[in-house]
Amino acid sequence: MKSDAKSTIEAGKAILGIEFGSTRIKAVLIDQENKPIAQGSHSWENQLVDGLWTYSVEAIWHGLQDCYADLRSNVKKLYDTEIETLAAIGVSAMMHGYMAFNKEEEILVPFRTWRNTNTGPAAAALSELFVYNIPLRWSISHLYQAILDNEEHVSNIDYLTTLAGFIHWQITGQKVLGIGDASGMLPIDPATKNYSAEMIAKFDKLVAPKGYPWKLTDILPKVLPAGENAGFLTPEGAKKLDVSGHLKAGVPVCPPEGDAGTGMVATNAVKQRTGNVSAGTSSFSMIVLEKELSKPYEMIDMVTTPDGSLVAMVHCNNCTSDLNAWINLFKEYQELLGIPVDMNELYGKLYNHALAGDADCGGLISYNYISGEPVTGLADGRPLFVRSANDKFNLANFMRTHLYASVGVLKIGNDILFNEEKIKVDRITGHGGLFKTKGVGQRILAAAINSPISVMETAGEGGAWGIALLGSYLVNNEKKQSLADFLEDKVFAGDAGIEISPTAEDVAGFNTYIENYKAGLPVEEAATRFKK
Repeated sequence: MKSDAKSTIEAGKAILGIEFGSTRIKAVLIDQENKPIAQGSHSWENQLVDGLWTYSVEAIWHGLQDCYADLRSNVKKLYDTEIETLAAIGVSAMMHGYMAFNKEEEILVPFRTWRNTNTGPAAAALSELFVYNIPLRWSISHLYQAILDNEEHVSNIDYLTTLAGFIHWQITGQKVLGIGDASGMLPIDPATKNYSAEMIAKFDKLVAPKGYPWKLTDILPKVLPAGENAGFLTPEGAKKLDVSGHLKAGVPVCPPEGDAGTGMVATNAVKQRTGNVSAGTSSFSMIVLEKELSKPYEMIDMVTTPDGSLVAMVHCNNCTSDLNAWINLFKEYQELLGIPVDMNELYGKLYNHALAGDADCGGLISYNYISGEPVTGLADGRPLFVRSANDKFNLANFMRTHLYASVGVLKIGNDILFNEEKIKVDRITGHGGLFKTKGVGQRILAAAINSPISVMETAGEGGAWGIALLGSYLVNNEKKQSLADFLEDKVFAGDAGIEISPTAEDVAGFNTYIENYKAGLPVEEAATRFKK
C-alpha cells in the first residue's frame, strides 16, 4: 500500500481536497482509486468583532498554509517523499456569508460568516420579494442588510464571494463558484443551472434608487457545475498554498464547493430520491428532489447538489449537545462510585438501553435547546426535561426521550417534505456522532422520518474527501459519466452501507412523542423568558 501511494505521489497522480470547517481546516490526499493516502489539519476559531462573527484574511492564509504544511510533513513521514505536483486540487468551505472586495482586490469589511444573524430584516424582505425562503446566512441577505444599514463600502464592491470562492480565486485567478456553493449566495434556477434571472432583476430594481455603480450579476462569481474546468493553480497560487516552494503551478482545480455539497458527495447522496442526514452538535438533512416544492417554507432551505439538482435542506441548531451533557452526568455518578469509566462503553450501554423503553417514551419530553431553534420559531433556548407525575419515568424512557429530542426538530421539518409535499426517497445515509453507537441512532432516525437509514464506513471521511472526489471527477471521468454514476461506479462500487428500516411500532411511537413535543413548546418558550 505504502509503495503504491508513494509512486502515486511521485508521479503527480494524487489529488488534494481542502475543506475549511468552522473549527478545523482539513486536507486529504487521495490516490487513483479515490482512497485517502495522507491527511493534514489546522485548528482555528472564529472571532466576534464589532458584534459580528469573522475570521481574518490573515487567519485564512495562515490556516491554509499550516494545514498544507502538516499534510507535507505527514507525506514525508509516511512515504519519505515530497509533493511536487498533483493531478487536481479542490477547495471547499462553510457556505454562505459575505466576502466583498474592491477593484484592488482588498476586502472591504471583515468576512461575515454564516453564523451572523443580524440579517433578519433583509432576509424577511427578500423572502417576500422573491416568494422564496431566503435564510439569514445567505450572501444575498448579508448584501441587502449592508444596503439597509447604509454601509459605505457597498458602492465600492467589485466582487462578492464565499470563503471557498475567495481561496479558489486567489490560487487560480478565476472568479467562479461551484453551483452548490453558489446556491447559498442566491437562488439557482434548476432549468438554467444559473442564478435566478427573475430574482436578479427584482433585486436590481429594488436597489436601483441607491444608484450603485454595479448590477448584481457584475459582482457575483460565475456558476459552474461539477466536472467543469475552473482554472489552474497559478505560480502565485502555488506559493500561497505551499510556502516551501515545492508545489508546481499548472494543476487543474475543480469548481470550489460548499460543505453541504461535499457532504453529499462523501455520502453518495447526489442522485435524485437520495439524501443524507448529518447529526452531531447541530444536525441537517439534505433530500435531493425530483421537482420543485409547491411553495416556500420558512424551515426548508433550497440549495443544490454539486451538479445542480435541487435539494431541500432542513437545518437544526441543536442535536446531541444536551444528550452528551446528561451522559456526562452519568459519568460523574459512576466516578463517584469509584468505577472506572470507558466513555464508549457508557454511550453504548445507555443508548442500547434506550431501545428497551416505550416507543412513545412513556409520555416524557425533552427539549435539547442549548441555543434557539428557527424551525420551531424560538430565538433563544433552554435545555428542558418535562414530565407529569403519571408518566412512565425510568432510565430507558429517559434516554429514549433524549435520543428522540436530538432529531425531533429534524422530524418536524422533514414531515413537511414527506407528508405535505409527498416527496419520495429511495435511500438516506446518516453520518456524524449520533451514529457512532452501532444501530441505535440509525433506528431512532429511521423512526423519526419513517425511512430506511444507511450508515457507511467511509462517511466519517467528511467534506475534505468529498471535495477531493470532485477533483477526481474533473480529471478521471474518462467515460463522461454523470456525477451520480461516477460516484456509484468509481468510488462506492455498490457499498450501500448497513441499512436499518423503521418498525411500525417505532414510527407510531415517535409520531405520538412529536405531538406531545409540539404541544409542550409553549413551556420551552416560557423557560426562555423566565430562566435567565
